[in-house]
Amino acid sequence: MPELSVVVPVKNEQDNIQPLIKEIQQSLQGLVSYEIIYVDDGSDDHSFAVLERLQKAGDVPLRILRNPQSCGQSTAVHLGVSHAAGRLIATLDGDGQNDPADIPAMLEIAKSLADKPDFLIAGYRKNRHDSKWKLFQSRIANKIRASLLGDNTPDTGCGLKLFPRHTFLKLPYFDHMHRFLPALVQRSGGIVKISVVNHRARMAGVSKYGMLNRAWVGLVDIFGVMWLQRRNRMTAQCTEYRHDQSGA
Repeated sequence: MPELSVVVPVKNEQDNIQPLIKEIQQSLQGLVSYEIIYVDDGSDDHSFAVLERLQKAGDVPLRILRNPQSCGQSTAVHLGVSHAAGRLIATLDGDGQNDPADIPAMLEIAKSLADKPDFLIAGYRKNRHDSKWKLFQSRIANKIRASLLGDNTPDTGCGLKLFPRHTFLKLPYFDHMHRFLPALVQRSGGIVKISVVNHRARMAGVSKYGMLNRAWVGLVDIFGVMWLQRRNRMTAQCTEYRHDQSGA
């Protein structure tokens, strides 16, 4: 049974798969028992064929899951975590911009939280290698999100995160939930720690996201998370009230 499951959602990343898997192996070999789970989210290039070839070679502890049509990154991540065997989960974007060499530092932080039932270690891309326009979009989105949700997380868009499997599976599931994991974990009483991580230029291919699906669609989700936070506070207050009454 592996201790760590590395979950990587991909859509049309045929040229990035093998180099990224090699880096994951190099980063974790001899450090922790692990498996790699790739979730092919409706790719129409050769991504699935590349994954099958690597799996058949037998050199990689690789498992493959596949959505016949694209269901979105949150659904792909949820599918991967649901089928994971590891107690801990590390998530990575499949475009190679997240550096697997940052996972060991996150595992060290996780050791310091061994007595905490629920936690999330969120990557912070302090020095990003993106276009000025993409950086501008992210700054605006992060400011809006932070002011409305109060999650005290500088970079929730970073795909590199580490958390216990059970922590993730008890969170409310919805489309785009991967962008709000810090706020959702805090809502459930968990602890969020920040780990500064490396960020690289995309290895190959093109980004699947633009201004519309990053910002405007995200506003709707923010209001949904705010509702969840408010509902959770109201439940806690009512529970405290009942406890007070029972002790009177």
